Parts: sequence; C-alpha cells; structure tokens
Amino acid sequence: MDTVCLGIDPGLARVGYGAVAQSGFKLRALNYGCIETSPKMSFTERLLRIYDEMQTQIKICKPDLVSIERLFFGRNTTTAEFVYQARGVVMLLVAQNNLPVVEPKPNQIKLALCGTGSAVKSQIQGMVQKFLALEEIPKPDDTADALAAAVTGLAFKIPS
Repeated sequence: MDTVCLGIDPGLARVGYGAVAQSGFKLRALNYGCIETSPKMSFTERLLRIYDEMQTQIKICKPDLVSIERLFFGRNTTTAEFVYQARGVVMLLVAQNNLPVVEPKPNQIKLALCGTGSAVKSQIQGMVQKFLALEEIPKPDDTADALAAAVTGLAFKIPS
C-alpha cells in the first residue's frame, strides 16, 4: 500500500506543494504546483487563498502525512513575520485534517536528497527530478522544494 506525503514549501507570495507516493523503495510524484498570491491583495486575502487552495490539495492528494520545511531567515525579519503567519495557516489546516507532520530543516532536506547538508539548490532540483523520474525540473523553485520536502518527509515518516 502506498504512503503519500504532501510536501510544502511555505511562503506568502508563493507556496510550493508536491504530493509524493512511496511504494516500497519506489517514489512517484502524484501532483505538484505552486499557489501564488498577489501583493495587491490584502494580507488576510492572501492567507485565505493559501488556506483554501491547500485544503483543495489535501482533498485531492489524500496524504498520510505532511512535510513542511522549517524556515530559515538571516536578517530580514519583516519578510519572516509574514511567511511565519502563512506557515501558521498551513499548520492549522494540517491540524484540522488530523495529519501527522514532519518539519525537516533545510539542511536535513539537502542531506536526505543529496547526501550532504551543504548541497546547492540546483543539486536538490536535479535529485528531485531523478528520484521522481520527471522529464524536467519542476518550476518554480518552490515546487521543486516542496517535492524535496515530501521525499524527505517519507524518509523521516512517523512509524505506524
């Protein structure tokens, strides 16, 4: 029986999502994309769009678990504040759907996919393409990052 993980790369302007199914050692992408919100929308409208569209993805993908990348910010605390609020909306949705959650750090995702915690974005994207036998690297970057989070989530999944 397949285990399905919905990976999420949180953000306010763009939220990447990607559902990956695991059957034994085989991985396959089920659905992936990016939710985009316009800066012309009010902040609350942007959060509502993320909530509604992620709820739709949960209904479509029917994940067994969710993997949400932990956030890392250097100095831009203004951006961090908005992104953390968007991430909180996604976490609320996950809780409302009673889904277990895995929260890998960026270096854990790099390690899981590339074997080193210092891998660069192009290496991660290439490994996502290879692991999931995709014809091309998913665009935008947020989508590839979400698929990477899903693959990592399956590696870290909570035992049944």
